[in-house]
Amino acid sequence: MKAIGYTQTGSITTPGILTEFQAPAATLGSRDMLVEVLGVSMNPVDTKVRVRFEPEGGVPRIMGYDAAGIVQEIGSEVELFAVGDEVFYSGDLTRPGTNAELHAVDERIVGRKPKSLGFPEAAGIPLTAITAWEMLFDSLALEEGGGAGESILIIGGAGGVGSILIQLAKKLTRLQVIATASRPETVEWVEKMGADIVINHHESLVEQLREHDIAPRYVAALTQTEQHFSGIVELIQPRGHIVLIDDPKDFDINSIKPKALSFSWEFMFARSMFGTEDIAVQGELLNRVSQMLDDGELISTVTTDLGVMTVESLIEAHTLQESGTAIGKTVLGGIG
Repeated sequence: MKAIGYTQTGSITTPGILTEFQAPAATLGSRDMLVEVLGVSMNPVDTKVRVRFEPEGGVPRIMGYDAAGIVQEIGSEVELFAVGDEVFYSGDLTRPGTNAELHAVDERIVGRKPKSLGFPEAAGIPLTAITAWEMLFDSLALEEGGGAGESILIIGGAGGVGSILIQLAKKLTRLQVIATASRPETVEWVEKMGADIVINHHESLVEQLREHDIAPRYVAALTQTEQHFSGIVELIQPRGHIVLIDDPKDFDINSIKPKALSFSWEFMFARSMFGTEDIAVQGELLNRVSQMLDDGELISTVTTDLGVMTVESLIEAHTLQESGTAIGKTVLGGIG
């Protein structure tokens, strides 16, 4: 099958950094399905893997951690899907990625594709939706309909995770949602997603929230946590909760003790990487998100469709992701 990968770590500007090649067919486990990939999306994890993880044995490493497509084959114990079903999902970081014609995935982390979205657009949803859902209901331990009288500050509201996190918080909790954005177009975007208040992350978060007389109980730090951490600790309520998804090199964790704050990292691949007993909750929540999209309770967060997946279009997607200016999600179709 055709696939696109990289043979050595490096900058996306390195000549030949991505290459198209023939990959061997996947061997299916008993709970696996083989999916014809008709849409993929770009996530920060793609760029991090390309820079940090050297391919093994000279074989190109295939990236891609979101997909939408059609089931072509199923393992002996698959119960949830059948050949011909249209699905969407985010895969397993320890297995080959979705930048290929065909992809093997455990059925338990797969959801039914929203009928209202095409394959590329559907592929822009899973990773960010799972991340946002787990932040709200696992990390922050909120209950649906909960959070009345409380606020959440979302730092980096215009990115992929922020865009869906704002929507889920507004639709499934009673939290007041404050999101950060710094450009006119990103402010407009997070307001479209449903943010109640928008503040600028290039200015003092503490001073801006004081002007609004708000001390949030929850903070979701999605980007540049290291830069904002001292301000977060200052502005959050005592016994509040901080959850983050990025990789700060250094921050003072001891500073959260005086306020008895709770702290969590969210990493949506944890369930698939470690085969947790509750791994199937990811497929279940994707089905819920799919229905919400079809019912108009959520709107797509996709802003850019780069067309057929090729070496050139994937390089363009990586470049856009690393620019720091991307709004929402960038998607591509199946491999050309």
